[in-house]
Amino acid sequence: MRKEYDFSTARRGPAVTSRHKTRITIMLDDSVLAHFRKEGERQGVGYQTLINQALLEAISTAKRRSKGAQHVTADEFRRILREELQTA
Repeated sequence: MRKEYDFSTARRGPAVTSRHKTRITIMLDDSVLAHFRKEGERQGVGYQTLINQALLEAISTAKRRSKGAQHVTADEFRRILREELQTA
C-alpha cells in the first residue's frame, strides 16, 4: 500500500440508491424511536428496517380488514338494532 495517495483530481461518485425506496424526513415520537432502536439492537437489524416492516404490516392488515368490511344500510342497521334489543 502506498504511503501517500493523490486525491487532487478525484471526484465524488454518485450516491448509492436503493430500488423501490425513497429517502424522506419524518417526525416520530421519541418513545416510538426508542422502541425501534432497542428492538433493532436486540434483533441485530436496523431500526429503520423494523419501522418499514411495521408499516408494511399495518398496510396489509388494513387491506384485509377493508376487504372483509360490509356496508350496512340505515334500514338494515335499524332492523339489526331492533332484533338485538328484543333479545336483550
